[in-house]
Amino acid sequence: MNTDQFEGNWHKLKGAAQKNWGDLTNDDLDRINGNREKLEGEIQAKYGKSKEEAKKEVNDFIDRH
Repeated sequence: MNTDQFEGNWHKLKGAAQKNWGDLTNDDLDRINGNREKLEGEIQAKYGKSKEEAKKEVNDFIDRH
């Protein structure tokens, strides 16, 4: 799934993202709005991950969906 597809399917993926990263609130997910970089940033902030770790998690998430 490329970035455009990710953004376009965000409303479908939102629930899966919240299940995967339970600390993300509905407000966080609304703010992210399918923006990959924002999702990575929120994961870094909420989970104390490095940029590389967050990027890998998001890539893995996208590959699974």
